[in-house]
Amino acid sequence: MPTGVAIRDAREQLFDAAERILLRDGPSGLTSRSVTAEAGCAKGVLHRHFADFDGFLAELVEDRVVRVERLGADLRDKAGGGTVADNLSEALAGVFETVAVAVVSLVIYRDALRARLRERRPNGIPILTEATESIAGYLAEEARIGRITAGADTALLARTLIGSGHLIFADRAAPRPTPDAVHSMVTAVLGATVADRPPRRRRTKVSQRDQP
Repeated sequence: MPTGVAIRDAREQLFDAAERILLRDGPSGLTSRSVTAEAGCAKGVLHRHFADFDGFLAELVEDRVVRVERLGADLRDKAGGGTVADNLSEALAGVFETVAVAVVSLVIYRDALRARLRERRPNGIPILTEATESIAGYLAEEARIGRITAGADTALLARTLIGSGHLIFADRAAPRPTPDAVHSMVTAVLGATVADRPPRRRRTKVSQRDQP
């Protein structure tokens, strides 16, 4: 695109371009030049919207955090419907197939970006932290309605699911995990904590002498 020609939704196009580069080439391939080339826009477009490249990357991470939080809200809305394993498998794939692995590798790779993000999010690793909180909230809701066994450590289950999910999606060179592989991992982590249906009330046995 020639210099000076405006592009529609420039910020989102630049964010999407950066994510494609991360998924394809990793954080070492991400530069302001590579982002604008991938987005098909003039080199100066990025700096017209962001103070510097680390500022652009910080906003990219924040934008993707919002997406993960939306996925978490959708997941909590599914509590009580479908199966717990199916709901979690779909949510984990939604997080890791596009966003989390790429952005987490970027945050770890760039010290300046990590320091800037600490000013807004002092605890944990962005995206993984929000995804863990969302899954823990969903599991707590399922426990409340009886589809996760009483006393289950939902926070620990959420951390284990996120850690396991990150491991199976982390290798960019390997084939992407199949839905069945993700589902098997979720089922193994949940183990015997899943009831899937609220417990039925036991019927009180009426003895013959109590009958009219």
